[in-house]
Amino acid sequence: MKQLRSLIALAALCCVGFSALAQKAPPPAEEPGWAKGRPKTETAMKMAPVPAFPIPTAADKLPTAKFKLPPGFKVETWASGVLDARGLRQGAKGNIFVSSLFVANKVYAIPEQGKREAKVIIDKMPLATGIEFHNGSLYLATNTKILRYDNIEDKLGSPGEPKVLYDKLPGGTDHSWKYLRIHKDKLYFAIGAPCNICDPGQYAKIYSMNLDGSNMETVASGVRNTVGFDFHPKTGQLWFTDNGRDWLSEELPNDELNTVTKPGQQHFGFPFCHQGNLPDSEFGWGKSCDDYAKPAALLGPHAGALGLTFYRGKMFPAKYQGAMFIARHGPWNRTKKYADVSVAWPDGKGGAKVEPFMTGFVENNAYLGRPVDFLVLKDGSMLVSDDHAGAIYRISYGK
Repeated sequence: MKQLRSLIALAALCCVGFSALAQKAPPPAEEPGWAKGRPKTETAMKMAPVPAFPIPTAADKLPTAKFKLPPGFKVETWASGVLDARGLRQGAKGNIFVSSLFVANKVYAIPEQGKREAKVIIDKMPLATGIEFHNGSLYLATNTKILRYDNIEDKLGSPGEPKVLYDKLPGGTDHSWKYLRIHKDKLYFAIGAPCNICDPGQYAKIYSMNLDGSNMETVASGVRNTVGFDFHPKTGQLWFTDNGRDWLSEELPNDELNTVTKPGQQHFGFPFCHQGNLPDSEFGWGKSCDDYAKPAALLGPHAGALGLTFYRGKMFPAKYQGAMFIARHGPWNRTKKYADVSVAWPDGKGGAKVEPFMTGFVENNAYLGRPVDFLVLKDGSMLVSDDHAGAIYRISYGK
């Protein structure tokens, strides 16, 4: 009997001990959105998004001399030491505004003339990526709100408190950063999918609103993650890049180049169909890719297609006037890396022809730089931002 009591007491102690351990055990780490669907193979488990360098590449170490362009074009370093350089816009008084993303959380201003040093004008602003300049004001979008800084070029030293145009963006991290364009007094932006692959609900859309933040409307649906769009100089149609889902395979799906022909009425497939002809392995059951808008062109597997800008200058040869320049930032979840600046020509039938324009961003399967966005200057030359190396390059043409 005494032995039985001892066993019961020991069992009770064990139960208490296990209960305490269960209460103190930390919950399993939540899988980040980008990892959803990742195969549990050794190679795949080693892959993760490539962060920008924590410090800019030194000016004399930049890959500028390794870039290759078509005959007659040349490239030079326009500015260095611009940590995490992303979006590019120009003010009316010649200042070049540069946004950033995960690393810097800043907006810079660089004078076009004179000593080109990046001055921080907005600091400690998480995901300060989406910028646009219009009528003297700088528009800035984070993952949670859209702001406007009036008379910004007269107040670079102290921009003051911005006007909040919209503060109901869903936030988060996955594809939550913004890209902005203003067209015909409308502000355009996207809310990316909050995941690698999921049913996105009200996410995964391009929206427009009035410049005061009112009258928000859907422009396009089924858009997983666009970080580059522009309006055709003649037709006014919106063209945009879209990043395809990850982890389906190394070679599929392709990123897309798309055009909006029926604003508010088109669905571009996500999450049901990718690249116009590939049903999703999870969400594509019972769906037909024929029910969604087809891409104008495919941009490569996991290309990381970001900035898109129509060339409106006169310096480049006639062949390039009216063409789209596209930044292929490069894949992170693909064994073989690539990155370049591509150029695309609309074919007038909803499609487009795409070819490489500026290469040399990858050496020995490692990134030397990664292009993000473009800005056509008044003289017709074009700036290219590089968030990986923290630099801005200038492309010009001359026989």
